[in-house]
Amino acid sequence: MTPRQRESVRFAVRLTPRGGRDAIDGWAIGADGRKHLKARVSAPPEDGKANTALIALLAKRLGIAKSTITIASGKTARLKQVDVDGAPDYLQTRLEALGTAK
Repeated sequence: MTPRQRESVRFAVRLTPRGGRDAIDGWAIGADGRKHLKARVSAPPEDGKANTALIALLAKRLGIAKSTITIASGKTARLKQVDVDGAPDYLQTRLEALGTAK
């Protein structure tokens, strides 16, 4: 028996800490031509508070557990790579909907 591969989706998030409120502002294309999700949180970028708030926001909007979300890179940067464990088809559909939901 071979070990089962972990299913996940990775995407970029541009986070604005102290953004006044916790919100997803949709998808955007950066200067480098790559797609990223724009998000803001009211938490400050101190002691990982903004990252924790981002994980909680994504979990709520995607309808998944916070424990399935990790920040793969960019923990101290505005542009982060986020991994979400789960079925890729389901997650991709939910992520695409974030760009249109208010």
